[in-house]
Amino acid sequence: MQANNADIEITLEAADLRLRVSPYGASLRGLWREGADGQQHEIITGYTGAQHKVGGQGDVLIPFPGRVHNGRYTFDGQTHQMATNDKDGPNAIHGFLRTEPWEIAEQTPSEITFAATIGPDDYQGYPFALRVAVSYRLDEQGLRCRMTLENTGDHAAPVGAGFHPYFTVGSAVIDADLLQVPMAATLEMEKLIPTGRVLPVDGTAYDFRRLRPIGDTQFNTCYLQPQRDPDGLLRFRLASADNRRAVTIWLDSTFDYVVLFSGDGLPAPHRRRALAIEPMTCGADAFNRPDWGLIVLQPGQSVSGSWGVSDG
Repeated sequence: MQANNADIEITLEAADLRLRVSPYGASLRGLWREGADGQQHEIITGYTGAQHKVGGQGDVLIPFPGRVHNGRYTFDGQTHQMATNDKDGPNAIHGFLRTEPWEIAEQTPSEITFAATIGPDDYQGYPFALRVAVSYRLDEQGLRCRMTLENTGDHAAPVGAGFHPYFTVGSAVIDADLLQVPMAATLEMEKLIPTGRVLPVDGTAYDFRRLRPIGDTQFNTCYLQPQRDPDGLLRFRLASADNRRAVTIWLDSTFDYVVLFSGDGLPAPHRRRALAIEPMTCGADAFNRPDWGLIVLQPGQSVSGSWGVSDG
């Protein structure tokens, strides 16, 4: 594999489903059904060629999703300063691995596993060692994504994980689409950083616990307090206005936080074209607010979690 080639892409197949992925960042670059007429019916919007990515499409966010305020945090009595790489403020954002080459650990026509490591000297302000795996698996029902983080170092390590897919039901824009978000609260934000307040969604524009039109709601919103189904899964639904097309996004119990992003600040062809529904193991700035789902792995300990999507 040409490790530095960000344009290596692999297409997985199962029945009429197609998934485009890349070892560059273990990125998810599109999910669609191949119609009998040859048309592609998108489920997760994507791109071909790394230079065409917009708004973090399909990124894997490890070892932290979202922002870390000023790139600074304290863990085990030590204060660490990460590089501030957020274009929207002096923060660290979305981890380290989305612009790194991953290895292909396993591959079949319908499944692939990418693997990567983080060493204690690899990234400024993160002196911990991890082994990371992300797998994508297709079957005729849909996509399943599974991640595993393992602490391979000698000290406890703070970790989090997130994913950044954008979903569509074929509408030109999402405004008339129907949305259901079974979560009871959001994090109050100021300049894209949580203030510390947890806000119930009751009576607000962000209450989508029942399926209803998105309208002009602008999302860059971190949800918490999931309302799970009896089987333990958390299910989101996005449907066209006439309910003829729909997708269901499911998260297992590892993912208790979700960011919704409507892309209002993206370039015109992409603005509000799709809705990012981003599974996260922790809230934004969890390195500074560990009670918001921060995972602490002891040496040799690992954590795994899965999310997926089906249409219809």
